[in-house]
Amino acid sequence: MQVGENTCIITASGDGVNETENDLPHKRIYMDYNATTPLEPEVIEAVTEAMKEAWGNPSSTYEPGRKAKEILDWSRTAVACMVGGKPDDIIFTSGGTEANNLVFHTAVNYFKDTWKNSGQNSLSADRDAKRSLPHFIISNVEHDSVKLVVEKLQKDGKGEVTFVPVSKVSGRAEVEDVISAVRPTTCLVSVMMANNETGVIMPISEIGERLKVLNQSRKGKFPRILFHTDAAQAIGKVHVDVEELGVDYLTIVGHKFYGPRIGALYVRGPAVESPLFPMFFGGGQERNFRPGTENTPMIAGLGKAAELVTQNLEAYKDHMKMVRDYLEERLMDAFGKQRIHFNSHFEDTDVLPNTCNVSIIGPSLQGRKVLFRCRRLLASVGAACHSDKCDKPSHILLSCGISYEIASCAVRLSVGRATTKEEVDVIVKDLVQAVARLEPCNPGTDVR
Repeated sequence: MQVGENTCIITASGDGVNETENDLPHKRIYMDYNATTPLEPEVIEAVTEAMKEAWGNPSSTYEPGRKAKEILDWSRTAVACMVGGKPDDIIFTSGGTEANNLVFHTAVNYFKDTWKNSGQNSLSADRDAKRSLPHFIISNVEHDSVKLVVEKLQKDGKGEVTFVPVSKVSGRAEVEDVISAVRPTTCLVSVMMANNETGVIMPISEIGERLKVLNQSRKGKFPRILFHTDAAQAIGKVHVDVEELGVDYLTIVGHKFYGPRIGALYVRGPAVESPLFPMFFGGGQERNFRPGTENTPMIAGLGKAAELVTQNLEAYKDHMKMVRDYLEERLMDAFGKQRIHFNSHFEDTDVLPNTCNVSIIGPSLQGRKVLFRCRRLLASVGAACHSDKCDKPSHILLSCGISYEIASCAVRLSVGRATTKEEVDVIVKDLVQAVARLEPCNPGTDVR
């Protein structure tokens, strides 16, 4: 889970009974892998070894420092390989939120530097040019670490933003809608690679192709439009290649793919092909783009997690899709077609292989109530709980055309690399029993 993600995780069991995990005859079953993932054993080993053997300052020349520098170089290469980039394109950050903020900070400064030298400026009076603000295009289902940044820039009079609504048919930010929002002052387009609630995969490569053509026509007239995607949910689940996507920036979040809570930003040729302006100033680490003594153990873990993705992505993807499909089949069998609505199903749209956003329809079956009464399942209603009681449906689902009533009943189930069919059987039965507790007059549902 990126810093700031408002995931509402329900872990208590219902009927007024306060049970702890130790009171249960069987373990709780975790199905909230879109929020965060556990560390792989190999990652823990890499972190531990770095803590023991590479505790020196990577800028130092003695043995512990040299060892730390070797780990940084190795991890940078591993992360770059995972996304199809070059080692010099990787900037380590504290997490996805910092990486996303760094992109927008860069875009603002880039606009200031380029707008005054553009051909458009010569066509305007000086006072009009000075009032020109950078324009950003994002989808209306972005993570808060993107959405809140542009809202703050807009509120402070430092930028303008167009929120492109996702299609109610496809659940995607459509290419034509993004391109039609472009203005002379547009300096950055930012569209997430995959949505954390619906699992919908956005048409990033198609947007990238169109922006490439558009930028050719803008040469000498307007600043180049930079292109960013937050790939937090996509990495470790689907193929990610920056060359195929055509992006200038790509956000990487370790704890979404069984790594530590640290991140990285891919930048296509930092300060050469794509601009990069630091937010912090200090000792010159990360080539002055992100100074501060590097967190060697966490970077070691990130590198190992990236290596595992590169080596095993197809196996991970195939397993998660198999389990997710089985989960959806069992839910349909248990509750029937009339009571189940899959909020992550859109015609002709690709989705993440592990994500099932589902509503069990009924007037008393709000997602948070159902999860509260589950005794085995650990899951969430999504990442949009904007009140203390999480009693509002997700704005993401509403934006995708899901009705208020159905969205209110939504539960996000995201499976992991080790989730089994047996665990699916257990949690489906748990959900059936939770629904029965909420609908005592209902004769029940077949859980065979």
